[in-house]
Amino acid sequence: MNPVFIAVYASWFLSEMIFIRLLRVQKTDRQKTDKNSLLLIWILIIIGNVSAVFITHYSSAPIGPYPIVGYVGLVLIILGILMRVGAIRSLGKFFTVRVTIKTDHLLKTDGYYKYVRHPSYTASLLSFIGFGVSLNHWFSVALAGGMALIAFIIRISIEEKALLSHFGEAYTDYRKKTKALIPFIY
Repeated sequence: MNPVFIAVYASWFLSEMIFIRLLRVQKTDRQKTDKNSLLLIWILIIIGNVSAVFITHYSSAPIGPYPIVGYVGLVLIILGILMRVGAIRSLGKFFTVRVTIKTDHLLKTDGYYKYVRHPSYTASLLSFIGFGVSLNHWFSVALAGGMALIAFIIRISIEEKALLSHFGEAYTDYRKKTKALIPFIY
């Protein structure tokens, strides 16, 4: 495999490991709102990505000419990583990898959060779609992107219950104005 591809894939994986390590729930945060959704996300994503790689060996459904399409996929992965870092930095101390509400939690509705309620998931979804594109296989895009989308929709449902419980009418108003994951669509 091309060293550029390996470097981008490794950077993507490492960035997620760093987020998990650094952005944990604190003892002072409201607990038990995650409902094991982080574990579910990882299971679905592993299934999606392994299946995406596996299917490239047993079927042919190229997106376009290699290696150009592969590099476009890598660019999407990198854009997703950068957008995710931006969304995390924008939310600051209120971002955790598990669903939780901090004691002094504030509702964020500007920056990335002006366009979608869950920009970190939007950014991750872009990276997973990019992974499928980097494999230059339509089914890989569907598997990697589709499994991530399912995981994020489940997670958003859990997260939004916690946010509605904490912010009430303010979050209801925000939901009416701002799409959850994909600007102008969903």
